[in-house]
Amino acid sequence: MRRLNRTCIALSSLSIAWMALASTAQAQIGIGNGFIARGVGGVAIDANGALAAAEVDDLRKLAELRLRVMQAAPGDLQEPSELRKVSLRGLEEALSQAVSSKQPIATEIALLAGLQRIRYVFVYPEQNDIVLVGYGEGWKVDDRGNVVGNRTGRPVLLLDDLVVALRSAEQAAQGGIYCSIDPTPEGISRLETYYKTVKAGSDPRVVAKAFEEALGPQVITVGGVPDTTHFARVLVAADYKMKRLGMNFDEPPVPGMPSYLELIKRSSRGVQNLMPRWWLATHYDPLLTDGEGLAWELRGQGVKCLTEDEFVGPNGRRQRSGKASPAAQKWADTMTAKYDELCQAEPIFGELRNCMDLAVIAALITRQGLLQKADLHLPTLLGTATLTAQFDPPKQVDTRASFVETRRDYIISASGGVMIDAWQVSGQHEQSDRLAPVRAEVNTGRGDGWWWN
Repeated sequence: MRRLNRTCIALSSLSIAWMALASTAQAQIGIGNGFIARGVGGVAIDANGALAAAEVDDLRKLAELRLRVMQAAPGDLQEPSELRKVSLRGLEEALSQAVSSKQPIATEIALLAGLQRIRYVFVYPEQNDIVLVGYGEGWKVDDRGNVVGNRTGRPVLLLDDLVVALRSAEQAAQGGIYCSIDPTPEGISRLETYYKTVKAGSDPRVVAKAFEEALGPQVITVGGVPDTTHFARVLVAADYKMKRLGMNFDEPPVPGMPSYLELIKRSSRGVQNLMPRWWLATHYDPLLTDGEGLAWELRGQGVKCLTEDEFVGPNGRRQRSGKASPAAQKWADTMTAKYDELCQAEPIFGELRNCMDLAVIAALITRQGLLQKADLHLPTLLGTATLTAQFDPPKQVDTRASFVETRRDYIISASGGVMIDAWQVSGQHEQSDRLAPVRAEVNTGRGDGWWWN
């Protein structure tokens, strides 16, 4: 594409909104009085699958509603614990009882005892159990309606997402879990046609608006998990938020993280005829195991940001270049380096990492046959009982355009997505002698409940 009067136009499918709370269809499985937490990074999707922008008042109402329906963490759950334990056998029993009695699930079950990350997976054949272990604490609702740890501010793990991960593990093994937001070939063709009519000196705001209309709605694709689930919306919301930060629609939530457009503005090299693509992917070190397959440890940050430049072929379809521009690579590297901070400042990124942890654990349980090793049966968790909220599937979002003055003048169209290759992560492991003592210690403190510190 040609230059346009020292103006860089950034095209992106971006919008952040909110999701209202609603009860599930069967047995009113959910938080507290039968409602499930459904606000996901502020994404709202109407019955037609279109996304809409959030209003501050909507977020405030969401926070108020959650505060009304959520139960406070019991005393023992309030205190932080580096090794909080959740028994899958005990969780199954609690869920089975709730479903059979048609009672709502207690908040502590829906929030998996306040776990924020899972570090260990231990198998206990003698007790027919698998135990998930990681950092946990009490929870609170922040001013945007996110359910987060009362000390760390990071989002808690959800039963809803665990159920989806477990039930989708075999399907996800076929092609991963992913979401993608892409312009249509027809939209790109219209954009190319319009661009040829733009004259030097044109008002960039007018041109940006025309670009939005020419490119039109972009298509949202979700795979590996049902697109009607909370898990799927986490993928979409995290992708949107990433783009909003990159394309300068939102203020950076952590210091030292300029937008991609700001990086272009500072650069003397610029970019030409390229469309940067960013996506969030799994980023784990090889899992540790005890050699018997009874103890496993997840290691690493969990998430990284990747990038690659794209260009438009003669048929209007985007093609991969196999390369990344310096500015796009710098922005991706910065996001990866800042990811831990982002999980607290923007909880949707923490929710995404939670989903990645759960996907890896589900893949590990399936790939390594851990249920068979434990002789553990989970008919409620793995069956057809309605344990998850159902949403209108995300289908499309309107293009948004932004512009910034630069030394050189080029068009940039951003796209991206999320890719969770949990099956690959679960297949990479190293043996360690230090897991067996931890596994033994975890079992020593076991009580009669489904969780313990």
